[in-house]
Amino acid sequence: MAERFGGRFSPPNARPAGERPAGEPPQSGSRWDRKRRSRAGGRSNILFFLPFLFLIDGFLGPPEGLILGFAAFGALFLAAFLTRQGILAEEAYDARPVARRPAFPRKIFASILTGAGLLAGGLMGEAGLILSAGWGVLGAGLHLLAFGPDPLKDKLPDGVDGFQSDRVARAVAEAETHLAAMREAVARLRDPALSRRVEDFAATARDLFRNVEADPGDLTAARRYLGVYLMGARDATLKFADLYDRARDPQVRADYERLLDDLGTSFADRTRKLLSNDRSSLDIEIEVLRDRLAREA
Repeated sequence: MAERFGGRFSPPNARPAGERPAGEPPQSGSRWDRKRRSRAGGRSNILFFLPFLFLIDGFLGPPEGLILGFAAFGALFLAAFLTRQGILAEEAYDARPVARRPAFPRKIFASILTGAGLLAGGLMGEAGLILSAGWGVLGAGLHLLAFGPDPLKDKLPDGVDGFQSDRVARAVAEAETHLAAMREAVARLRDPALSRRVEDFAATARDLFRNVEADPGDLTAARRYLGVYLMGARDATLKFADLYDRARDPQVRADYERLLDDLGTSFADRTRKLLSNDRSSLDIEIEVLRDRLAREA
């Protein structure tokens, strides 16, 4: 679906400052403010092309080299895939204040597969076992240096035990499934404006997720938002997508957009309240410490 692009100062869209079209949510900044460029590109994408060189060489070479060519192709292609997945898992780990280490060390295993693939590729020629093994070890080491190992430790704030973090991780994972269902339902409509509205709400909800992850004690106060409210938002989105797909009723769309506005406001208010409670707790701790210091002095 075609979409008109333009800013507030574009001639067709010029409007007084602070005025926005009906139905458009207030913007706190660019929708790219929360976006970060993924590292799962560039170098990791190049790894997907290298296996095909050995596959082509296996087909063009003698028949006995075809099996080694397939082995090198399979090992290197799987290594490229695991490298990309490992980078994405590490980015998710880095983005959260509380995170578990990846259950499967993808990048480390990808380094091993890279070495095995280069070993098989070296045996296709006349390099010999020792030289091919040297190439494999070198390739595995360079891969590990280039992409680094996987996170090997859980990231927990001081004073938080594993049981609390597990409860928060399960609640956040369930909430993320509800957000994913909302995005998929709206994506079927092929309406970029609606997709952006859902993404804006998802970003607001994730602010609450990050706050709860940083202080698992807030889970009790936020559990309804992570569970009941998001589940209701998911069900409403699924029904809206089915209804709006059959008949593009502008009133139905306006009602759904108002629902997103109300949800975003509610989630933002809850996040501010949790932060305010955290600040109040900090002020109390500071006052108690000052009183103790004053008495000892």
